[in-house]
Parts: sequence; C-alpha cells; structure tokens
Amino acid sequence: MSRPNPKTPRRLIALAIAATAGPMQAQAQGQAQGQAQAESRAVLPTVEVVGTMPVPGTEVPKDHFPSNVQTATDAQLRRAQSLNLPDFMSSQLPSVSVNEIQGNPYQLDVNYRGFTASPLLGTPQGLSVYQDGVRINEPFGDVVNWDLIPKAAISSITLLPGSNPLFGLNTLGGALSLQTKRGDTHPGTELELQAGSFGRVSTELTHGRKLAEGGHLFLALGGLNEDGWRDHSPSRVRQLFAKVGQDRGKLSWDLSFTHGDNTLVGNGLLPESMLLQNRRQVYTRPDRTENRMSMLTFNASYQLSDRQTISMTAYTRRSRYSTLNGDLNDDFSPPDVEESGVENRSSTRQHGDGLALQSSVTAGIHRFTFGASVDRARTRFAQTQAEGFLDPTRAVVPLEEAEIDALLAGRSRTASLYFQDLVALRPDLQLSLSGRFNDTRVTTRDEGRSQLGLSTQLDGEGRYRKFNPAAGITWQATPRLTAYGGWSQGNRAPSPIELGCSDPANACVLPNALQSDPPLKQVVSQTFETGLRGTLESGMRWNASVFRTVNKDDLLFVSSGLSRGYFSNFGRTLRQGVELGLGEQTGALDWSLSYSYLRARYDSPACLVSESNSSAESSPACTGEGEIAVRPGDRLPGLPAHQLKFNVDWRVTPAWTIGAQYRAYSHQTVRGNENGLHTPDGAAFSGSGRLGGYALLDLTASWKPRPGVELFAKVANLFDRRYASAGQLGRNGFDAAGAVLPPEAWRNEQFVAPGAPRAVWLGVRLQLGA
Repeated sequence: MSRPNPKTPRRLIALAIAATAGPMQAQAQGQAQGQAQAESRAVLPTVEVVGTMPVPGTEVPKDHFPSNVQTATDAQLRRAQSLNLPDFMSSQLPSVSVNEIQGNPYQLDVNYRGFTASPLLGTPQGLSVYQDGVRINEPFGDVVNWDLIPKAAISSITLLPGSNPLFGLNTLGGALSLQTKRGDTHPGTELELQAGSFGRVSTELTHGRKLAEGGHLFLALGGLNEDGWRDHSPSRVRQLFAKVGQDRGKLSWDLSFTHGDNTLVGNGLLPESMLLQNRRQVYTRPDRTENRMSMLTFNASYQLSDRQTISMTAYTRRSRYSTLNGDLNDDFSPPDVEESGVENRSSTRQHGDGLALQSSVTAGIHRFTFGASVDRARTRFAQTQAEGFLDPTRAVVPLEEAEIDALLAGRSRTASLYFQDLVALRPDLQLSLSGRFNDTRVTTRDEGRSQLGLSTQLDGEGRYRKFNPAAGITWQATPRLTAYGGWSQGNRAPSPIELGCSDPANACVLPNALQSDPPLKQVVSQTFETGLRGTLESGMRWNASVFRTVNKDDLLFVSSGLSRGYFSNFGRTLRQGVELGLGEQTGALDWSLSYSYLRARYDSPACLVSESNSSAESSPACTGEGEIAVRPGDRLPGLPAHQLKFNVDWRVTPAWTIGAQYRAYSHQTVRGNENGLHTPDGAAFSGSGRLGGYALLDLTASWKPRPGVELFAKVANLFDRRYASAGQLGRNGFDAAGAVLPPEAWRNEQFVAPGAPRAVWLGVRLQLGA
C-alpha cells in the first residue's frame, strides 16, 4: 500500500468535479436559476484509494481491484481497543482467525483463507507482511514477529488476497500491507494509559507535527507489562517509532526508525487432563522469547512529469532473537537416565538490507509500473542443550553445562523484476496485467558439526527461480454494482531453517536442532477469485466472492512428537471458499456482518509421522514407524470451516459511543490428526482429535467528558466462555496435578491451547496539544 499523500484527496475531488461539471451545466441551462443551484448541490461519492505495490507510489481506486481487498484505518483500530494487530484482525476482518498455540497475545498464528503468518518456527508460512514497503517476514523461517510492529504508529491496514506476485516471496494466500503515520496527517500530542485484568498496564505516547517547508515529524512510544492469565507467564513489550520527512514540490521523502525490545513468555499447549484440573497451569517451563530489532527505512518519490513518477524504498534491519525452552526429557528412564527435563536455548542474529526502485508511467489508457528489488540477509544461529530435573512447578533446572547442538551461518539473496499494467479498456472496464521474476539463492555453512565430531554436514546451496504472472478484470456494471475476476501465481523458496530440518530420520527440536537434509522444492501457489460488490440505495455496502488456491509442493512441518518434527514437500494442498459481507455507516451507527466458508484440504496422498494418533501404523499404505496415511480430501488442521463476525459501533450521543464485537468459529481438526481417523480408546489414547466450535463477544465503550479527554473500557469474552483455539496430539508425561509419571505410564493425549477467560480493561486518552 502506498504512503498517504496529502494531495491525493484534492486530486480525486478535482477529477470527480470535472467528470460531473458538464452534465450539470447543461441541465442548469434549461432550468431556472434557483432550480439549477439546488440541483448542483451534489454529494460526491467516496473514492477509496489503496496501493497496488509494496513500494509506495502507485495508487488506484479500491473498486478497480479484481479481488476482495480489505482496508482499515487507525480510527477503526482505536474504536476496537485492540491490543495489537492480530487481535484487531481476528475480530474485525473477514476470513481471519487465530490460533493461540503459544499462549501469549503477541505470539498468535494469524490465519487468512487457510494461510498463516506466525512467529513460531515450524508453522507453514503463507502470508507476506509489509511495513512502509519493507517485507518484515524474517529471513530465518519467514516468521512474523507481531510484537515488533508498533501499533501506535499504524495509519492504515490493507489485506490483499490471493497469490499476488507483486508482493514477492511468501505471498501464497495474501499480503498484509501496513502504512505508518506522518506528522502532517496525525498532528498533536496524545497520551494513552490502560490497566486491568491479568496485571496488564500499557502506555502509548504519540506526537505529530508539521515542520517548515513541507516537513513533518511523528514519534510513537509504546510499553506494556502484564502477568498473563496463566501461571508463570509475564511479558514485557517496548516499542519505538520515529518518522521525519518532507513534501517539497515534486520531491517527497521520509525516513523512519522502528525499534522493539521485548520479552514474551508463552507457555504453550496443555494436556486436556491437566486442563480439567486447572486451566491456568502450564506443561513445562520456562518458555521465554526475547526479541530485539532495529530497522531504518527510507522512502522517496519524484514526479518527473504529470505522467511519470519514480520512487524507491531502501532499508536496513538488525535483529537478535533468543529463546529459552524447558521441556520434558524424552530420554528420561530411571535409573539409567534420572534427568527428567532438558533446557533448550537458541540465539538467532540476522542482518538484512534491501533496495527497490520503481517507475510509474501513464500513457493513454495504460498505467505502467516497472520495478526491481534486491534483498539480502545474513543469519547466525546457535542452539545448546542441557539436561536437568523438573522442580515442583515443572521448571527445568539444568544439572550440567550446555552442549552445542547446532552452529549455523546462512545467507539468502533475492533479486526481482516486476511490472504491472492497469488498462482502462472503457470508463467502466479495467484490465490488470502483472508479473514478477524472482531469483533466490539460499546458502548454509555449518560451523558446528566438526566441533561435535559428526560426519554429516549442513553446507549447501539452493537456487530457486520463478516467473509469476497475474491477470484480472473489473467491470462497473452500474454505478452501484461491480463484478470482478482474476488469476494469480506466487511462490516461496525454502528458508535456511527448512533446508536444515528436512530429514525424517533426524527430526528437529524446535526452535531448531538442525540435521543433514534432502533438498526441498519451492512452493508454487495459484489462485482464482471472482465476485461481486456494490452498494444499495440506502448506502449499505455488500460483497460476495468465491476463491480457490492450489499449492504445489507445499512445505509442511511434519510433527513426530510434541516438539520434534521435520519439513517436507507435500504434493498439493487446496484452499477454496466463499466470502459474504454486509455493512453500513450512518450518522450514529456503523456496523458490519460477514460470513466465510473455507474448505482447506490435502489434495495428494502422503504418509505423515504422528505417533500419538491411534490409527498410526494401521494403514497398509504407510509402513514407517508411527506413520498415518493422509488421503486427498482430508482437512488441514487448525482451520475452522465456518466463520461469522458482527461488529457494531453506536454513537449514542456526540460524547458517548458503545460497541460490540462478536465472532463465531466452527470446529477444527487438531495437528497430528491430519487423516481424521484418531479415536480415543480410554487407555493408550485419549482426545477426540478435534476441537469444538466457539463464539466470543467483546464490548467496548468510550466517553468524552470534555474536549481532549476520553475515557474508554473493554470487556473481552463477556460470557467467560471456555474454549480452545488450537490443539495437537502428543505424549503426556504428567498426571492431572502435574506430577511427572514414570515413562511406562506416559500416555498419548490431546494437547490444547486454552483461550483467555473474561477480562476487563479501563483507560484514559489525553490530547495534550496540537
């Protein structure tokens, strides 16, 4: 999505007036002067403009997109009183759901149309995320760290569906484009304080102002501390964002800095037997993640003429991520092995840099855009392991010095050329053609195998090339009805972690203990979408669309235990569905209703490892130890088929506003039950292999007692529903009270991600000056 341009509204209004001036003047000549003046008071329709490219600079009306593009503003983010971006998307945007696998509100898996953007290694990634033109999927695993996105600085959100090739690698199911605020569009100083359930205390401070000669400055600080609703789960978040820029004649530029320094504790899944005893307890601990990142971004555009603009984006990004995970020792077997726990530590350092250049030219009915980009990243990864024992709180206390599991250096480089041609075939008919060529090289260098005395080496190199095309058409059949259709293709190259963890005989402990591996293929995704959208005479908006996405050589993480597994190419997977939406915005009422159906299935037969599935080794098609047979048509886990969302904001008085956010999800299959054949037997196996559907209702309210002061409140999960948003089959080594069992008493059980109980937060927002 493109950077907000203060000149854009004036240009749109001027174009709209020019388009309507002729008919209005002709009508006025045939009528009395008073009549002409009355009829000339026409209300111009709202034209929503969004960006079509990662690099700011190309803007088109939203109604010219051949897909169901979703947009949101910072005002909507504020009204929803969302903690962060995943929280907002799950409650407000159709076809979006979350899995709370890690049990931390900043470490959610965000699912959209069956594709995921997640901070957790091992989750198949399928969505690209951009901030001011910079792709912020991490090079090591394509993960997205939601805690490093400064919520207070977000100006607009655009969610583009499909395998849009213009947004580069990892855009298999969609692209999320975020634009940040500027001082001239968001002037003034504002302080926000909030506190409430789970010991949460949060603060946001923003300041925006105009500078001399078209300059602008914006600053945002955000901080959060909370104890968490589960035992031993405190978190600390610190975010900083600063932007300075200038619009001077034909030249526009801005320089922004993003920094995060966060400590997150997410205690993960819990066996259902322990859940029934105490929903707040944790399986093993600690499970701590420390994220530190700094990114500098420079955007500039220059208008060569009325018909041509050139723009660029350059960035440098430095990050360091470390994890500390306490786990049950799979080798625990007294009296031979007395250590019941194992402590896994990892450290990942990444340096990324990139440059993109783009030119947009209008020539007759064509609007051409050409661009080129280069992204490079260097990664150093280390993991250690130390055995110990579990204390009464199931925390691992190491008894020995940590041993090196892996030392790995990785490099990746992607060079791309892309284009787009927006063709106005008629005033009411638009054709879009686009394509992108990606050339990706991934190299790994093993720096630790020789130290460990292992013969296998991880040194290797992979090169992946692909041209991805796209085509679409939109037709404004009437002023209130638009039809559209499009086809697109995207790809994703394996990341260093996936290349280093793809040997079924040597499963990895995530975050990662890397093994020698067979080669992996790149994922290729193809999407077809068609639909209708429009408005009724009353002003009510509506939309209806159907989509189908096929992934070839999909990269999946195959679980061989609760924390072990490997990456593998998997034939074909299919995601198809329907989206329906209604909405209306009046003087006092703003509401929306959406329904989504998703059919996410495996489309090829395969054998997957799932030792805790009761049907393991019962299929003649799979002969490996602990394998299950997946057939075409079996459901992808973790994805509900049906979603219903209703959001409403009612301005009771100019000072009072109340709102409600309702969302309902149908049942889903848990990981490890990909074949859908798991059944409990009351002895060796328990758990249904499925999670029931659930519905949540949140309430919000705000009151402005006087100018510059706003009090607000939120009640989440009003009816205190007990639900689980994700699950996995695994082996449980504890009794219901959390005491470690002898290995012979360990049993296969269903682990779930329990949802948070009812919570209440209160806050105040102060306008400290313009």
